[in-house]
Amino acid sequence: MKKRIRLKGRIKTYIQLGIYLGVLLCAVDAAVSVIDYRAGLLLGFYTVFYFIVMISLYFYNKPIIMNELISFATEYGQIQRKILRNMELPYALLDDSGKVIWTNVAFETVIHHPKGYSKSITGIFPMLTKEKLPNREMMEAQYDLEFEESEYSAKLKTILVDELAEHSDIIDTEEYEGYLIAMYLFDQTALHIALREVDDQSLAVGMIYLDNYEEALDSVEEVRRSLLTALIDRKVNKYISSLDGISKKLEKDKYLVILRKKAISQLRENRFDLLEEVKTVNIGNEMAVTMSIGVGLDGLTYAQNYEFARNAIDLALGRGGDQAVIKTPDSVTYFGGKSQQVEKNTRVKARVKAQALREIITSKDRVLVMGHHMPDSDSFGSTVGIYRIATTLGRKCHIVLDEVPTAIQPLVDLFKNNPEYEEDMIIKSQQALEIAGSNAVLVVVDVNKPSITECPELLRYCKSIVVLDHHRQGTETIENATLSYVEPYASSACEMISEILQYTYDNIKIRSEEADCMYSGIMIDTNNFTTKTGVRTFEAAAFLRRNGADVTRVRKMFREDAQEYKARADAVSQAEIYRQYFAISVCMAEDLPSPTVIGAQAANELLNIRGIKASFVLTDYNGKIYVSARSIDEVNVQIIMERLGGGGHLNTAACQMEGVGIAEAIGAVKRTLDDMLEKGEI
Repeated sequence: MKKRIRLKGRIKTYIQLGIYLGVLLCAVDAAVSVIDYRAGLLLGFYTVFYFIVMISLYFYNKPIIMNELISFATEYGQIQRKILRNMELPYALLDDSGKVIWTNVAFETVIHHPKGYSKSITGIFPMLTKEKLPNREMMEAQYDLEFEESEYSAKLKTILVDELAEHSDIIDTEEYEGYLIAMYLFDQTALHIALREVDDQSLAVGMIYLDNYEEALDSVEEVRRSLLTALIDRKVNKYISSLDGISKKLEKDKYLVILRKKAISQLRENRFDLLEEVKTVNIGNEMAVTMSIGVGLDGLTYAQNYEFARNAIDLALGRGGDQAVIKTPDSVTYFGGKSQQVEKNTRVKARVKAQALREIITSKDRVLVMGHHMPDSDSFGSTVGIYRIATTLGRKCHIVLDEVPTAIQPLVDLFKNNPEYEEDMIIKSQQALEIAGSNAVLVVVDVNKPSITECPELLRYCKSIVVLDHHRQGTETIENATLSYVEPYASSACEMISEILQYTYDNIKIRSEEADCMYSGIMIDTNNFTTKTGVRTFEAAAFLRRNGADVTRVRKMFREDAQEYKARADAVSQAEIYRQYFAISVCMAEDLPSPTVIGAQAANELLNIRGIKASFVLTDYNGKIYVSARSIDEVNVQIIMERLGGGGHLNTAACQMEGVGIAEAIGAVKRTLDDMLEKGEI
């Protein structure tokens, strides 16, 4: 039997309403007939006539109405399609693989493709790979896209076909798992331009310190000192004014600077050339003036930007000065740092720090001291120096040491089974964690990065922490230290501890074993007094010599066997000269007890080659690639190693790489050198 389209619902009731009223009229006619049959008969004729007319109209109008409804529905769909097609919002429909099925005029205008573009959306927006498109699990996604010179926010939504066709009599979607993706583009170009403009106008706080103000003044005649100061002031003020900023001199060697964030971008592009410009101020002064710059950006308040600037200037000074540091809530960026650190002639700071250290130690019952992981002679020697200070002040002291590298085994043997020293002088990390508490002070020497200390967990257990180090500070530092004494110009941590020893207690006496340890630390870090050696280095060595350090005894302790000597010689002989000035080599000493030490020694040896400005020796040890970097005075190897995740000094630095081979590590070093040379960073 042929099925026809039938009406239903309210429209069916509305069309049949006349017939229902006819039924009511019949009831009225019956009631009237009871009262008066003649009147009922007359009304009956009218009722029959009414039914004939209504039924005729019903059957006549029904197909017309049905046709009109179908036409309206068809036209309504066309209107919707036309509206969607001409909608100003760019809209596209994609299949589940990302292929474009349908686009409106606005979308075609954006991508400059005519109607009928049926390729993958990745061809237009490379960022939108198939993995980033929404699916049945992730129904919606939103991305920021760039196309030509415009910026868009793209919203994508999954449209499940099986739900749309759930009641369809035409297609069966029961086993179909495909879907469509609706894509909308919102033009954010004007908004982003406005936001960037507002961001560029936000204020940044800067601080400028003259590193060697007193030393520079001392190097000129007294009558010309005011002229030197005036020229420096003029140079700083003129430079800041050219950036539409404000500079205010706070003290004789300190300036507060207010700049727009846009000006900081200019400083970045120029790589803070003010650092070099101020060095050109010369009126006969033997020493060039250097400065440090700290900038605070993107804080929630001006006060927070000022705090960032203070932290940044502290980092710049802690790294030796002659550099700029930009600090934001998320990052720290360094510029400059090409000059040698200037050794301070005065020991006032050392005396002040020594007195503060004495007060901290005497206020506690116990002292824990540790250096960096895989300690060297400088690290262990400085822990021994702190042990002597704590013991002299009548406090129990423990040196935290888990693994004893072969390089320092002769030094550790001086104290083990020695009746002059307690058995628990050297303890493991686990023992240190058990005795740490509020009545213990933790002294960290020869390192300021918490991640590479002997026991990083110990930093969380001790409330009172002292940091004594000679390495330039990086982004990662030990926070909340009660006392921090970081002097990058010092040759070694043992030199610093030797000075502190002399001020901590009057006429302090140290044993010959302790003097040997500290002397060896200075000797190793200065490469036999040839690197970073200043007046105070020799004074510290003289103090240790007076207290029983024996140069011959120390030299005998650090003699190496034939295999180590051959490994170092092999690393030197196989060195590659890269870009005329850089020596790169590999130390194949994995079978030896301390391959990283041999690698460092080989790096020092390579500097003896004429024309070499920096050397890099790579050692594969325990699944990691250790890179030792050395230079004399022309290249700052610290900033090179920082690029590779390490750090150190201007002349002595290192880094560690995990998950790479020797060839990949050498490639990373070369790429870093190429990039920094092109940008003028080295």
